[in-house]
Parts: sequence; C-alpha cells; structure tokens
Amino acid sequence: QVQLVESGGGLVQTGGSLRLSCAASGRTFSNYAMGWFRQAPEKEREFVASVGWSGNIRTYADSVKGRFTISRDNARNTVYLQMNSLKPEDTAVYYCAKSKSRIVRADMRDYDYWGQGTQVAVSS
Repeated sequence: QVQLVESGGGLVQTGGSLRLSCAASGRTFSNYAMGWFRQAPEKEREFVASVGWSGNIRTYADSVKGRFTISRDNARNTVYLQMNSLKPEDTAVYYCAKSKSRIVRADMRDYDYWGQGTQVAVSS
C-alpha cells in the first residue's frame, strides 16, 4: 500500500511561482517513476510531468515545458513540481501519482496510486 500526500498549492498571480511537494509512504518509492497530473474545472485530468525512478529522466507536457520542473528526492520519499511563470490556464487541482513502471509515463493508466490533490489557482 502506498499513500501520497500533496502540499504546496495556493493562489498566485500570473507570472508567479509555486512549488508542489508529494510525500510518499512505503519503502519502494525509489523503484518507480512518479508523475504529476492536473484537472481543471469541467475538463479531463491531464498529464503534466513524469520523472523516472532515478530522477535522471523527465518528460513534460508541451503546455508546461520550459516553465515547470519535476524532481525527486528518494531519500525523503518526496517528488516535487516547481512551477514558474504561471498562467491562468494552469489553474487546476494537481495530483501526484505513482507509476507501475520505473520509466517515465504520460498515460494515466500506467499509474496505480494517487494523492488527494492540491488546488492551484492563478489570477490574471
């Protein structure tokens, strides 16, 4: 069993920054890729970023490339999402998820554990 707890969401102005954290329970955290997804009101959940088991391989959605950075600290069982140059269209609930695989994945079906989400709101 894995539990994921996100934190760091909030309200920020356009152009601002936020850093999301996701703390994971369980001793197998470092064996799996991790991902961040988001869901805006009345929209489907979408992929944001994924990081491989070692932290060396990362992939991003085109909409956040160059602005967001995903990272992980396996010693702390934590994955991060640094979000810079935020835009109103980044407003969503952000979810952390554990992959079934060691390598980066963008498909939600490749993830088996999810956090409860943290709200990010970007004002114009």
